Parts: sequence; structure tokens; C-alpha cells
Amino acid sequence: MAILQKHGKNSSPDLVCLKEKTPDKTGVAGGHQKKPLARVWTVVLLLGTCLLYCARVAMPICAVSMAEKFNWTKRDQGMVLGSFFWGYCFTQVLGGYVSDRVGGEKVLLLSAAAWGAMTAFTPVLAHFCSQPIFSMTLARFLMGLLQGVHYPSLASLCSQKVVESERGFLMSTVGSGSYLGTLVIGGAGSLMLDLYGWESVFYVSGMLSNFLFLALSLCVSFSLALSLFLSLSLSVFVCLFVPGPIITLESLGSGGPQSKLSRRHWLRLFKQPAVCAVIITHLCTASTFFTLLSWLPTYFKDTFPDAKGWVFNVIPWFVAIPSSLFSGCLSDHLISKGYDTAAVRKLMQFFSMGVSSVFTLLLCGTTTFPMAVAFVSVTMGLTTFSHSGVSVNVQDLAPSCAGALFGVMNTCGAFSGVLMVYFSGYLIEATGSWASVFALITVVNLVGLVTFLAFAEARRVDIDSSKEDLRLLFL
Repeated sequence: MAILQKHGKNSSPDLVCLKEKTPDKTGVAGGHQKKPLARVWTVVLLLGTCLLYCARVAMPICAVSMAEKFNWTKRDQGMVLGSFFWGYCFTQVLGGYVSDRVGGEKVLLLSAAAWGAMTAFTPVLAHFCSQPIFSMTLARFLMGLLQGVHYPSLASLCSQKVVESERGFLMSTVGSGSYLGTLVIGGAGSLMLDLYGWESVFYVSGMLSNFLFLALSLCVSFSLALSLFLSLSLSVFVCLFVPGPIITLESLGSGGPQSKLSRRHWLRLFKQPAVCAVIITHLCTASTFFTLLSWLPTYFKDTFPDAKGWVFNVIPWFVAIPSSLFSGCLSDHLISKGYDTAAVRKLMQFFSMGVSSVFTLLLCGTTTFPMAVAFVSVTMGLTTFSHSGVSVNVQDLAPSCAGALFGVMNTCGAFSGVLMVYFSGYLIEATGSWASVFALITVVNLVGLVTFLAFAEARRVDIDSSKEDLRLLFL
């Protein structure tokens, strides 16, 4: 019996339009027909995440030069760097909720144009304000507001368009864009910083975001046209060649439309231990990653002042890209071979938070520059495994409201990022040592890992068991 998914009224074309009850969960017809759209969206979302981080990492790269020019202390740097995450907190849930209802691609399109303009305008605010510390804090706050909708929109788009056995690869591929963007701006930005000054890094990052806006606009237009063609073709195919009645699914399908959960359902959702575990683990993962992302350039500048910026701003992220892709392929391969989904998610998170912490602790001791680069590279490479762990687990648990729930997760992660980034600056200034920061990161990682290993699951919790039983009867 075939299952034909309806397109939401305001949603973009599904990457999975037709499904049959087959072992690979993709369907005979649907598995082949969805590939054109899937490839287009994967490339565009990868580009979007890449440029998002080009703009986001511009400030950490330029922070040392700006601190020298404007006479900032480490606490001042921490306040400017941490203000991004204050803004990042406020639009997570809203971005996910709106994406679940109107389509994640529309939210991504509008936000890209806004944060691109904000990035290019940042040097103007710095030079034409009598107190640059306040203007830069405000600029980073606004940048956080505008970029806060990206990942919830991405989670919403993925949960509605991609089947379970392929989410790991898609999310890890798109997630690798964050490391690609950091690599690009780390290499090119370091050179521009030396040759043309810190202002050029912001100007170029803002200009690159215009390409994202154009790419998303073209992709949305192409997808709408291709969706109509695919929908008509698949409908004709089902009517002519597939015997038996067609069941149209709304919220019960694995790629169902927008969330319409009531307050009572949300309260029931947050009472689930697996949901709480995902939120806590993501909080720990995000806060440690944000801390490393914000402070690593300053760490290398302070510890190895003669080192070339393009080396430590490029190599760790160059390692992270293939690592992210590998983790996605590995997780999807294990699930397709019949391994328990929850066990695979936990394995990925063990590498991300457990094994990486070993190399983070090694940075606490006395190291040479090559050793420090190697330890940081392995740490960042292993951290990418979370894209196939906790980041995908939210789609396993609640695909009908993954965007909004991911927004809650990212809000918690951003808030903890504010505290950890600022507190790290305080620790560095108070102790005069970076070992305290790396020890703090390790402790937070272990807390998140233990929580995830103890309580994480992969079964759906966003629907009543009675509805699930009814769905299985029709299948």
C-alpha cells in the first residue's frame, strides 16, 4: 500500500514525496524521484551554512586587532564576543515555529539578506561611534538575532523533507558548512587582516552573503516549479501502477507538515526524559563549541605570538570538514544495516563529547605550536560527530515540531554560550592561564555526555501512542 504525502499549503516541495513500506524506508518510486531536489537543497544549505559562519567568525578573527585599536581588555573582548549569543537566544524558538508553519526556506532567505547587510555595516558602526565597545556589542547582538533562525529553520526543513535513514548524512554535510566557512574566513580573513586591515574582513563577509541570498532565491523558484512537475508525475504513477487505496497522512507521516501541537502537548513533550536529555546535551555541546570558536584565535595569539594566523585559523577546520562528512556516512550506514538508531546516536555523541575531551585536556599542559594545532584539530574534528548525534536526535523524537524544539535547544545552548564565553574571559584575566578554560570545557562536555548516554532515545514522542497504533493498522 502506497503512502502519498501532501504538500502543505505554504510549504516548499518535499524531498520525499512518495513512500512505500519497504525496508530502506525510502520507497521504490520516491527514493529515485526525490534525488534532484535533495541534491539542490543540500548544496544550497551547505553554501548557506558556510557563508553564515564566514560572517559569524569575522569578529573572533578580528578581535585581537580591534582590542589593540580600541584598548579593550579581555573582559571587554568577552563582552563583545558573548553579546552575539544574547541575540542568538531570542529568535531560536520563533524561527523554528515560523519555519514549521510557512517553510524553512523562506525564513532562511530573509534572514540571509539581513545578517549579510549587518556584517558589511559593522566597520561603519565601529568608526562612527564615540564608544566602539557599545556599538560593537550592539552589532554582535543584532547579528545573533538575525542568525538565530538559521539552524531551527534547517531542522524544520530536514524533518519535513528527509527520511530517518538519510538525515545523518544531510545534517552532517550541511553542518560541515560551518567548518568550511570558518576555514575560508580563517585563511582568507587572516591574509586580509594583515594586508588590508580588519575592516576588509567584514566587508568581504557581508558581500559573500549576497551570493547566498541569490542562491536561495533561485533555489526556491526552481523547487516550486520542479515540485509541481514531480507531484503530478507521482500522482499519475500511483493511480496507474499502484494497487490499493491511497492514505494521505498529515501529522503522522515522517515528513508531515507544520506543527500544530497544543500547549498541553508541549508540556507532555517536555516531561519526556529523552527530550530533556537532548536539550541538556545540546546545551553543553553548543556552549563548549561556541567557547572554542570565540577564543581559539586569541589563545594562539597569546600563547604563540609569532605563529601565522592562517595556520591555526585554517588547519583545525580543514580537518573538521571530512570528519563531519564521515560521521554522517557512518551513522547512516550503521542504521541502514539494522543497528538501533538510539545506540548509533549515542555512539556519535560519545566521540563528539567524550573522546574529544581527552585532546582538550592535553591543551592544559605545556605544548609546542605544532602539538597545539594537532590537539585542537582533533578536538574540532571529533566535535563534528554531534551532527549525527544530538542534532539529528531531535528529528527522531519530534519530527512534527523539530524546528520549534530545535529552537528551544539552541536557545539554551546560546544562553549557556553567553555565560561560558564571558566567564572564560574572566578566568583568563583572573588566573593568567588558559588551562582553566580547557578544564571547564571538559567538565561541561562530560556532563552532557553522561546525560545523553543515560536518557537518550530515538522513538517518536510527539504523538500519542494510540495515534501511532492507528497509523500502523493502516500500513
